[in-house]
Amino acid sequence: MIKRARRLRKNNSIRSLVSETKLHADDFVYPIFIKENITRREAIKSLAGQDYLSQNELQHEIDDLLKLGINAIALFPVISSDYKSRDAHEAYSQENFLNKTVELTQKTHGDSISIITDVALDPYTDHGHDGLLEDGKIVNDRTVEVLCKMALSQAQAGADIVAPSDMMDGRVAAIRETLDRNGFEDVLIMSYTAKYASS
Repeated sequence: MIKRARRLRKNNSIRSLVSETKLHADDFVYPIFIKENITRREAIKSLAGQDYLSQNELQHEIDDLLKLGINAIALFPVISSDYKSRDAHEAYSQENFLNKTVELTQKTHGDSISIITDVALDPYTDHGHDGLLEDGKIVNDRTVEVLCKMALSQAQAGADIVAPSDMMDGRVAAIRETLDRNGFEDVLIMSYTAKYASS
C-alpha cells in the first residue's frame, strides 16, 4: 500500500488542521483562590508563591492577565467557618461570597474574561467533604440536588462556565438539565477532575 503523507501538506489550511498541538495564552485557565474578609493579598502557606485575593484585588489581577492574553479564570473560594454547615446551604445562596465576586467581576470586566466557577461542596460543609453525609456515608443523589442549585446560582451570578469537581454520579447531566430548564442554555459545563484517592 502506498502511503501518501503529502496529502496532509496540501495547503495552509490542511497543514494547520493536522499540525502538532500549539499552546497559546488563549488556551490557559488561570486558577485564583479568593478569600472573604481580607483587603489585600494574603500568602497561601501551603502553596508557595500563591496568594489569596480579595474581591477588589481580583479585579486588578484580571487586568494583568488580560494584558498577557489570558482570558479565562477559575475561581476557588475560601469561605468563613461561620457559613459552613452539614447541608452546605450557603453553597447556593445568591448572596454568598463567590456569587458576589462573580457579579462584581462581570460588572467590572464583562465579556473580556471568561469566569469559571468550581461546583463542589467542600468549601461549604462543616465536615469538609464534597458531598452530603448521612450515617458517615456520602449521599450521592441528595448531593447532586444541592450541586444543581449551586450551579444555577453561579450561572445567575454571571458564571460563563460551571465546573463540577465533586465526583458525584450523574451530576453533569443533572446540572445541564437544571441550567437549560432555567434559561441558561449558553452556560458551559466543564467537568475537570478525577479523584480516586486523596490525602
